[in-house]
Amino acid sequence: MDAGDELDLDVTSVAHGGVFVGRYGDDSTAADRGAEETRGAARGGRVIFVPDAIPGERVRVRLTDVGKKSFWRGDVIDVLEPSPHRQPHVWRQADVSVPPHLRPGGADFGHIELAHQRALKREVLTDALQRFGGVEWDVDVAGPVGVTDAEGRIVEAETADGTRWRTRVSLHVDADGHVGPYAARSHTVVPVEDFPLATAAVERAALQQTHGRPGRIDLVQPADGRVRVLPRPDSARTAPGQAREVVTELVGTREFRVDAGGFWQVHRLAAATLDSAVRSAVRAAGPRGAEDAVLDAEAWHLDLYGGVGLFAAALAELGGGRVTSVESDPRATEHASENLAEWVGARAETARVDRFLARLGAEASDRDRDRLSRGVTVLDPPRSGAGRGIVERIAALRPAAVVYVACDPVALARDVATFRAEGYSLSRIAAYDIFPNSHHVEAVATFVR
Repeated sequence: MDAGDELDLDVTSVAHGGVFVGRYGDDSTAADRGAEETRGAARGGRVIFVPDAIPGERVRVRLTDVGKKSFWRGDVIDVLEPSPHRQPHVWRQADVSVPPHLRPGGADFGHIELAHQRALKREVLTDALQRFGGVEWDVDVAGPVGVTDAEGRIVEAETADGTRWRTRVSLHVDADGHVGPYAARSHTVVPVEDFPLATAAVERAALQQTHGRPGRIDLVQPADGRVRVLPRPDSARTAPGQAREVVTELVGTREFRVDAGGFWQVHRLAAATLDSAVRSAVRAAGPRGAEDAVLDAEAWHLDLYGGVGLFAAALAELGGGRVTSVESDPRATEHASENLAEWVGARAETARVDRFLARLGAEASDRDRDRLSRGVTVLDPPRSGAGRGIVERIAALRPAAVVYVACDPVALARDVATFRAEGYSLSRIAAYDIFPNSHHVEAVATFVR
């Protein structure tokens, strides 16, 4: 078959990356397909990856890539037998009824009921942990935690359909100055009439961007509610001055200073959710200090890939007397120093994590090593994960516990395998849907020596 050909396909499972799996040319019966042992489809037949589907559906697919021996790719152009979990897409312009080249990206699970989205994410995560991490782990995917007032009443919660959560949106500007999101799996700007995953204020600001210089336009809504518009044309050699405006974000009543163009969690409830998750993990696994203290105040605790100090602040509040946040972005480190200023033993260091750990491994005194061995290391690496080298260097310092915040199931699972090989066991894992209506899922894993 050639690209552009159409075929009918039974969708059998979900795969990592927001695509779904079926096989073409399989001679098994429909009953056989329900008892598949291999992930993806029944044995026999060519694997085909498609977006915009749900396991159990029969769909019509237009092939887009038939050049690989092991699998093909295609687009769903019609749903012949819909799943009971299919819903009208939350972003109507991304619906399967729209031609594939006009469907905006970023909401690749928006056609699936929210509860079933989380069931599929759980399946992807548990499968990755088994196949790449070597562990059998049954983990639920929870929604983000709500924000409560002093009396415990919820004052900010997730919407029922998982929309209106993005406080940060990047628009793209093509060579003709047209502004909009990219079409899914492409670099083609497509026009849209709404942005349902964005907060209402960010959506209004996004729809006002009608023309620009080729590049990108970032929209940022910090805790004060006012949206900042940050143009980032390709021709500019540096970030715009507006990106260096210092804004304030809130987690509970604690304030964090961060550049408008700097990193902060995208979901309006994500920082509070992950802060709570990390604190719970530390309480469960952290070495106890004196009396009722959660952490050993004499130990040395690390926050790697620390950003502006969100998790370092949590470690300090839980009793960590010596806390070091490590971040390669000097502006973020500057803000982390300010955000951690109330704790005498907390500091922020500008360094690449690999170089910091190599230097620490080479230069740490016996006393430092003893303090590190009684401490907790928190890390929140990029989507690619920490990687073998970083994990091995962390393990060489022998922290009593490691809390790992992960945004990619396969990257996490590979690092799980390395931690286990280095003498750490996975003691706890929790997962959170802080990217609803997309395929992304966040997990917080705890390792103990």
